[in-house]
Amino acid sequence: MWKDSTSRQPATPPPVPVEPPRYDTPSKLGLAPTPAPAPAPVPTTATTPVARPDPALPRAESLIAADITIEGKIEGGGSVRIAGKFKGDVSVLGDLMIEAGAKLTGGVRADKVTISGELEGSVEQAARVDLLSTGVVLGDLKAGSLTVASGARMRGHAEFGWDEKGAKAAS
Repeated sequence: MWKDSTSRQPATPPPVPVEPPRYDTPSKLGLAPTPAPAPAPVPTTATTPVARPDPALPRAESLIAADITIEGKIEGGGSVRIAGKFKGDVSVLGDLMIEAGAKLTGGVRADKVTISGELEGSVEQAARVDLLSTGVVLGDLKAGSLTVASGARMRGHAEFGWDEKGAKAAS
């Protein structure tokens, strides 16, 4: 057959792709593998009974700062110090302190209540109430003992020194 003066060159095969080195695993870097992080704990919906705190241990204290205003309800086992304004009921197993310049509007149940600010509401139950010289109470007090400093003001009914046995004995 005819011989072509330009001979055909055989087709060169396509280049084989070279894969770049992968550094996505610690073993390829020569490092020991790192363990996977532990899964986050899943919150449960089961309720567990709240244990009464040990009286020998110091109680945690929560603070409502002077520039804070909150409306709601406080319940718990620790102590609460109010320096701002709070509207709602407070029921704690610890102490309640209403600082000078602070105002609490609502009912109170606590072991010890110290009032140097303003309470507009009733102390429904307390082992001890200390009404300091700058303290103002607009409501009723019911406590095991009551201390009133000179200069304190109160408009309401105070009942103290009685317990259930004493009330029955007086009847």
